[in-house]
Amino acid sequence: MNRVALVAAVLAVGAAQAFYLPGLAPVNYCLKGVMDENKCQSSVPLYVNRLNSEESIIPYEYAHFDFCQATEKPDTIVENLGQVVFGERIQPSPYSIEFMKNQNCVKVCSKSYKTSDKEDKKKLNDLKRAMNLNYYHHWIVDNMPVTWCYQVDGGNVFCATGHPVGCFVDAGYRRKDACVMDARYKERNTYYLFNHVDLNITYHSGDNENWGNAFSGAGGRILSVRVTLRSIKHNQGGGKEACESQEVMGIPSDFKEDVTVTYTYSVMFSKSNTDIRWSSRWDYILDSMPHTNIQWFSILNSLVIVLFLSGMVAMIMLRTLHKDIARYNQIDAGEDAHEEYGWKLVHGDVFRPPRRGMLLSVLVGSGTQVFIMTLITLFFACLGFLSPANRGALMTCAMVLYVCLGFPAGYVAARLYKSFGGEKWKTNVLLTSMLCPGVVFGLFFIMNLMLWYKGSSAAIPFTTLLALLSLWFLVSVPLTFVGSFFGYRKRCLENPVRTNQIPRQIPEQSMYTRPLPGIIMGGVLPFGCIFIQLFFILNSIWSSQTYYMFGFLFLVFLILVVTCSETTVLLCYFHLCAEDYHWWWRSFLTSGCTAFYLFIYCIHYFFSKLSIHGVVSTMLYFGYTLIMVFLFFVLTGTIGFIACFWFVRKIYSVVKVD
Repeated sequence: MNRVALVAAVLAVGAAQAFYLPGLAPVNYCLKGVMDENKCQSSVPLYVNRLNSEESIIPYEYAHFDFCQATEKPDTIVENLGQVVFGERIQPSPYSIEFMKNQNCVKVCSKSYKTSDKEDKKKLNDLKRAMNLNYYHHWIVDNMPVTWCYQVDGGNVFCATGHPVGCFVDAGYRRKDACVMDARYKERNTYYLFNHVDLNITYHSGDNENWGNAFSGAGGRILSVRVTLRSIKHNQGGGKEACESQEVMGIPSDFKEDVTVTYTYSVMFSKSNTDIRWSSRWDYILDSMPHTNIQWFSILNSLVIVLFLSGMVAMIMLRTLHKDIARYNQIDAGEDAHEEYGWKLVHGDVFRPPRRGMLLSVLVGSGTQVFIMTLITLFFACLGFLSPANRGALMTCAMVLYVCLGFPAGYVAARLYKSFGGEKWKTNVLLTSMLCPGVVFGLFFIMNLMLWYKGSSAAIPFTTLLALLSLWFLVSVPLTFVGSFFGYRKRCLENPVRTNQIPRQIPEQSMYTRPLPGIIMGGVLPFGCIFIQLFFILNSIWSSQTYYMFGFLFLVFLILVVTCSETTVLLCYFHLCAEDYHWWWRSFLTSGCTAFYLFIYCIHYFFSKLSIHGVVSTMLYFGYTLIMVFLFFVLTGTIGFIACFWFVRKIYSVVKVD
């Protein structure tokens, strides 16, 4: 079995790489003189995105800070729904680049800040705050992030998908990461603004791609764009010699003198000497992530242990159940006095409708919707259709699927509620379509108000908010009503045994078979399946790292489903053997308790891995965490409930009951 698990894990990793699809068609670039003869373009547009920081969850648009702005606005950049929800704001930049044209020390603009002007003080304070909180630029060229590469511990090279605005040296000579790179940044209580960038653009020659002789040597496709940052106090004379100054652009924290900042850039094109093809150009970014260069053996070992343990649990359950069923069915009719013992003893109460059956059916219906959405989204992500190159595609796919899966949510909730003997089907369908989406939207709207107040780019525009509400009320709600209509019209599920009119008294339970200890223990094993991948997912959300290991994630999700199912079934069997027939809610909460451990881990991650400052940023972190934990609770709870529901119906259908 260990070999089978190992092969499955390796195949999952291979799927994440072999089926990688860039998501967009390549763009051919060429010299300005030949672009009419070949379908290519000579201009290489550079776009700017939002600025964000690991020390503050509040991102801002590029225009929020007093940087150089584009004078001519090209075609409108269309952003998909996922990009808008994630807070991406792609805009044209003032940097002008032509393919294979090297440029040296090109001036973009100059900004002057006078001590007597309050508006200038505010603009400069915004820049200082951005440097103090380590805000990062995010630039895009040819749909590739402009990367900032530097050496980390051990001599490895880390390429970040962004570069800092500047750095700050405080009174204790403590310097930010960017300031450590250059010994000239040493004056205390001083801000060093990176006002000059050197762009190194690597391209793949056309003759290596078989584009034709006319295009050979005159064009190519861009492979990477790397930036080198410098803080320069430019000479007043300007010109090429202006960027050769070794004096840094230091801004004192007290701001007692007028400040003038000149922004410049240089561009150098270099032909790639390797065999890297355009379709693999993201590899150098993904391979250099500091925490994605993981110990593969450790993850594979964890997956093998979980699979082995799941197999052992399944084997024990099958053997024990086989013996129980054989004993029950082989007892003679004359031994009725000794016939019923163990889990068979509660056959007359095991299908008694639970308390608050309305809420349980609603949660299970919503959990079914989340489960199908997650399964389909991860499947497409494994095939590469939701790759990092296709920005916002993952979130767009998830939201569209969730909206369109209102039908199964209404159907499952209605059928389950009808099996409980419920008659308020209108209330059931309203709660199914409103409760879980309402909780998520309510938390999201509160956090959106905070972002609006802060002027953040992550604040959803009013028109987009209306679009989300339209998708909810005009698509998801009607589909939920249709699913509920068909589900309630179906014949009620017939239980394999009859339910007694008088409830049986439950004997006193031991500490291990009581509800709370069983629920708490039930979430440990499923959480053990996901906590490794959870670390990388949280890094991608809060540390601006690119997540691409969808093969592993899909495999871990399948293991999570199996583990939640088997753990819930095992504990349900023990409780039935202890003559406790209240399994409905317990099965949902047992696997749903995994979300509790997820919340504890997110708290640990907040205090141990992040250095977030500010009350609003802290509230935003825990607000988004609550949304994630709530959806995960509904998802895992539904998995455990459906598995236990199938298990209980199965075992009582094969045993003879008078």
